[in-house]
Amino acid sequence: MRLAAFRPLILLLSGILGASGVGLAAAASHGEDVRLLGSASTMCLAHAPVLLGLWLAGQRLRTANLAALVLGGGTLLFVGDLLSRHFGHGSLFPMAAPTGGVAMMAGWLLLAIGSMFPERPMHE
Repeated sequence: MRLAAFRPLILLLSGILGASGVGLAAAASHGEDVRLLGSASTMCLAHAPVLLGLWLAGQRLRTANLAALVLGGGTLLFVGDLLSRHFGHGSLFPMAAPTGGVAMMAGWLLLAIGSMFPERPMHE
C-alpha cells in the first residue's frame, strides 16, 4: 500500500490534535497540577499545523506523507502517555513518552531529508 493512501488520515489527525490541544489548554487552566496537561497541549498545538502543512505538501515533497505519519504517531504516543500519567493510570508502557519523542524527532528529520530531493512533478 502506498503512503498516499494515508493522506486522509493525516488531515484527520491534524484536526484531532488541534482540537485536543485547545481542549487540553482549557483543562490546564482550571486545575491544580497542570504540568502534564500543559505539555500535552503544547505538543498537540505544535504538531497539528505541521501535519496540515505536510498534508498540503504531500503531492510535492517526497517525504511529506511518511514524515506526517511518523510525527502524528509520535505525538499521539507522547501525549497519550502524558495523559495516562496525569489521570493516575501510570505510563502506557515503559519508555512510551521517550519513544513518542524520538518518533517526533524522526518525523522532523524526515521532513528535513525531503528538502534534499527534487520536488515531485504535480502530475504524479
